[in-house]
Amino acid sequence: MADDIEKLRREIDGLDDELLKLINRRAGLAGRIGALKQGAASAYRPERESQILKRITGANGGPLSAERVAGVFREVISACRGLEEAIRVTYLGPEGTFSEQAVRKHFGRAVEAQPEPSVDEAFRRCEAGAAQFTVVPVENSTEGAVGRTLDLLLATPLRICGEIELRVQQNLLAKGSLKAIRRLYSHSQSLAQCAGWLAQHLPGIEQVPVASNAEAAQRAAKEEGAGAIAGELAAERYGLDVLARSIEDAENNTTRFLVLGELDAAPTGRDRTSLVMSAENKPGAVHALLTPLAEHRVSMTRIESRPAKSRSALWEYMFFIDVDGHQKDAPVAKALAELQRKAPFLKVLGSYPRAN
Repeated sequence: MADDIEKLRREIDGLDDELLKLINRRAGLAGRIGALKQGAASAYRPERESQILKRITGANGGPLSAERVAGVFREVISACRGLEEAIRVTYLGPEGTFSEQAVRKHFGRAVEAQPEPSVDEAFRRCEAGAAQFTVVPVENSTEGAVGRTLDLLLATPLRICGEIELRVQQNLLAKGSLKAIRRLYSHSQSLAQCAGWLAQHLPGIEQVPVASNAEAAQRAAKEEGAGAIAGELAAERYGLDVLARSIEDAENNTTRFLVLGELDAAPTGRDRTSLVMSAENKPGAVHALLTPLAEHRVSMTRIESRPAKSRSALWEYMFFIDVDGHQKDAPVAKALAELQRKAPFLKVLGSYPRAN
């Protein structure tokens, strides 16, 4: 038995040597591509990376899951991309938030992730050129849209070039025992997502909403008798124990994040386009604006209304819409051309590969 194990280990060592050579060969090719670009284009090409991951996971025969394989190749892509260009990405901080997890899931670890105190500041720092990209939450599967992100999308010159879907696992963190917790910190959405569990296991506990789950973990780490609801990354960052895992009420609690920057993603054949438009304040106005989508057989996957912020537009709304397809695809292009003529206001926020 010992001889068999040693033989298998030698075989693994040989494969590791081959992998190392192949990874460095890939990195060399990526470096040559960067030299040919000579800074003319971003090293991050969301459509190319999406196609690579789709092809690799499609060819995967196991025993590793598609998710695990994608994670490995994401880091290889990230390391090779880093040879072409130093990528900086802002996100809602502090360190340890689900936003940071989304950054790492999408870009890998070979990027400089810059935590910001608010979504507003994450946008502003990117708009000012302090980072090439920003990652911001836009909606949660149980709690709905993130209104502040929608408001900022309306005004920003940045364009959506990618999206991330992150399975959100809420955990109860503390330095003491469950019985010792007297005050619980978390983001208001996380508290709402765990309302049923909290009512059963921590009834009557003081719940204190804070700006982010990472801030909640920071406070719990410093305060006796305090706990936090946050991700495992926050527990690692701030030295907390995980007292209970996956305490969210919805089994598939997922948050969708957007990647924004100053580039336009090319079509991949599996894309999404986001836009925002206004409608006249009269009967049938919204229906009339949606008609071009139906006529050109463009599937609408999401519509969200937000009050217009103008003082002169009391009780008027902006409509945020996601559709399947790229704005360069003929059906989408034709529908957008008609909407441009009909809508009092229309802004295409971007076309980008759908989350893998």
